[in-house]
Amino acid sequence: MMTAEDTIAAPATGSQPAALGIIRVSGPRAIEIADSVWKGARLQDTPAGTVRLGMLLAADGSPVDQVVATVFRAPHSFTGEDTVELSHHGSRWIRRVLLQRLCEAGARMAEPGEFSRRAFLNGKMDLAQAEGVADLIASSSRASQRMAMNQMRGGFSRSLENLRSQLIELASLLELELDFSEEDVEFADRSRMRSLAEKLHTSIARLHRSFSTGQAIKEGIPIAIVGPTNAGKSSLLNLMLGDRRAIVSDIHGTTRDTIEETMELGDYLFRFIDTAGLRLTDDPIEKIGIERSQEALGKASLVLLITDPTAPTSGITADGLSQAASGLPQAAAEMLQKADRDGKLIPIINKTDVAREEDIEAMRLALSRTYSSQPAEISAKQGDGLDELEQRIINYADAAFDESSTTEGIVVTNRRHAEALRHADSNLQRLLEGMDAGLPADLLAQDLREAIHHLGTVTGAITTPDILHTIFSRFCIGK
Repeated sequence: MMTAEDTIAAPATGSQPAALGIIRVSGPRAIEIADSVWKGARLQDTPAGTVRLGMLLAADGSPVDQVVATVFRAPHSFTGEDTVELSHHGSRWIRRVLLQRLCEAGARMAEPGEFSRRAFLNGKMDLAQAEGVADLIASSSRASQRMAMNQMRGGFSRSLENLRSQLIELASLLELELDFSEEDVEFADRSRMRSLAEKLHTSIARLHRSFSTGQAIKEGIPIAIVGPTNAGKSSLLNLMLGDRRAIVSDIHGTTRDTIEETMELGDYLFRFIDTAGLRLTDDPIEKIGIERSQEALGKASLVLLITDPTAPTSGITADGLSQAASGLPQAAAEMLQKADRDGKLIPIINKTDVAREEDIEAMRLALSRTYSSQPAEISAKQGDGLDELEQRIINYADAAFDESSTTEGIVVTNRRHAEALRHADSNLQRLLEGMDAGLPADLLAQDLREAIHHLGTVTGAITTPDILHTIFSRFCIGK
């Protein structure tokens, strides 16, 4: 059972052999315990923030490794407790010996997330900041790192606390009315109160909506590569990845399922989804693949529509790429039109290395008559036009996932936070409806209390042991 009186130890670096490894020791006896396993300057006499060089000793007193100890004294450490970080050569055996010696001296192995949990309990950070630490460790792109860093430094928490304090102010006025209800006194100006409630509702709703943006940046912005069979979808995926990830064949209908791969471009992580070729078919297995392609198309943040000007029946007509002429299933054709209207479509003319110029020009004309977005031109086989296409993808992400367009540049990335915001948003919606209906102050106050409660659960102003266990158990050991 975890107690604050325990001194805990765990590796703060990865498990694979490396040049260096770090073991963190935290708790009331951290400095004393570290002193007992090493030979060098006495750590208990070492000033805070000081680095000492010494020798790790085995139980029989023989030297094991040369170790650097960094001493932190409460409350000026990550956990708010006395802490020692022991940097050693990154051998698994040395790490195992060092941990064993520390535990023999009175420490115990830390549980997942226990260092961050202690930092929260000691007031070094709130819950949202602690979860930002985990997100920072897991960040896989500059954009996700930037969001996690903002959360870890308290940007999200400050925004929420500002909203919560305004809700508390409203609630206090209503509570005051309840105290004097028998005297029929109305302390809260209803018009001013409604104006403020609308403002808070708008801010919270915007924060909640930003979750879709945060998830896309955190897990990879989904991009569906769609088009007719043999247009070059798999070839484009292989070209972008620099690897033969997808099977490429002249046989129509080779790809029967979606294939996903991630790739970093610019500041973002993207999830490229290669799909089965879109066409009218009676093959039951291919139909399942096409249904999955349409599902990916509907969920994608950006769609790359690959066209083939060399195909005998390319779907080109005087009026453009009609659904009937192109051979696309009607549902797919309609989704492509919607993606184009939403600014989420990049038409692509492939095979420019082998297509005749007149066929390329005909495809340009057909695409321009069908979609508003300017087509890109590439050769997935030769790599021509790839740099320009990748830059268009980055430009799209810069415009679509601009953090400055959200409330105070805050993007919600955590599902727990999004759920709390959703509940608070519903409470404020009911509050506004109640005010319009002329409900009494006690009923209005109940919705305000619930909204305040839900916002408080995000930062930990309101929490329970079960919530803490659920959150910190997801952290890695050593963090």
